[in-house]
Amino acid sequence: MPFYHTLGTIPHKRHTQFRKKDGTLYQEELMGTRGFSGVQSILYHHGAPTAVLKAEIIRDQEVELLRPATLEHRHLVTAGLATSGDPITSRLWLFANPQIKLGLATPTQSMNYFYRNAQCDELIFVHHGSGTLHSQFGSLPFRHGDYIVLPVGVTYQLECKDKCRLLVLEANSRIEVPQRYRNEYGQLLERSPFCERDIRVPQTLVTHDERGEFEIQVRTGSQLNRLVLDHHPFDVVGWDGYLYPWIFNIEDFEPITGRVHQPPPVHQTFAGEGFVVCSFVPRMYDYHPEAVPVPYNHSNVNSDEVLYYVAGDFMSRKGIKQGSFTLHPAGLPHGPHPGTVEKSLGQKDTKELAVMVDTFAPLHVTKAAAALLDPEYVRSWLDKH
Repeated sequence: MPFYHTLGTIPHKRHTQFRKKDGTLYQEELMGTRGFSGVQSILYHHGAPTAVLKAEIIRDQEVELLRPATLEHRHLVTAGLATSGDPITSRLWLFANPQIKLGLATPTQSMNYFYRNAQCDELIFVHHGSGTLHSQFGSLPFRHGDYIVLPVGVTYQLECKDKCRLLVLEANSRIEVPQRYRNEYGQLLERSPFCERDIRVPQTLVTHDERGEFEIQVRTGSQLNRLVLDHHPFDVVGWDGYLYPWIFNIEDFEPITGRVHQPPPVHQTFAGEGFVVCSFVPRMYDYHPEAVPVPYNHSNVNSDEVLYYVAGDFMSRKGIKQGSFTLHPAGLPHGPHPGTVEKSLGQKDTKELAVMVDTFAPLHVTKAAAALLDPEYVRSWLDKH
């Protein structure tokens, strides 16, 4: 949810002389999207952001998809999944299509380098753990339940203070607040399930005026590159604009309820090109005297649906545990498991917590996810009585 923000020291007018105490100029950088037509920020550096000592390719990491794959509902059991490495190298991609990749990371060590995604926006949901996001825009503490929004081009380090479990989404487009929640000025509307007060932006700018060799790993498509700068990349003394990382906690999503069951778009939290992200949070059930609280059977004929189960008992599912994924692809109806409709009747509320990603192009399971598949899930709607 970009809105104007400024931090540190900046000159009165953009693109004008801004000098240090020794009389030399700070290095101005305009960081923008969509060819100067999208959101942007202007940053002022001690060193030249263009000063690179070395550039090389580290490796190519094309995600391998499970093909051919039958058209069926799938369940990935990931509660015990443990990946190793830092917050970047521990990422295990589980689903992918041309617009997005979706996966998990359980880092076991800190980053001794900086990272930049030069092609994609990233969305990180913090299932467990806490820490601090460091970037050229400043520092942002994060905790359980946070959505961390990282626009394309941000250079960052994730510092995990506790044992972290991270749901990671990488998108070839801007990750934004849905347009229907905003007025023509970009302000969130009264009917939006959250507002600007719920959004956390960088408030602390730590400026590093250090020389040496500093490694930034930069991803472009499937290729990972190593750049070595002659100065610390977080050497910014001030910035302003609309492009920066920000955080929204799922606990601050205010659910929209009704007398009868509301469709999934009421849970929408983010939007991108070819996908949406929704938050299912604890809420009151439908209050019509004859309401059926669980979702009706439905055919999402234009989208694939992935649910990541964070906490609580999901009202329409059986045999699903915390940390599970389900994939319900286009072309197949899906709905409540046997017995869950009757069980829900008369109940007043639900304590479920889940993140849903709907895509408008087929979402493929990766080869890395194959070992996590539950082979019995496709038959879990059969009434065994």
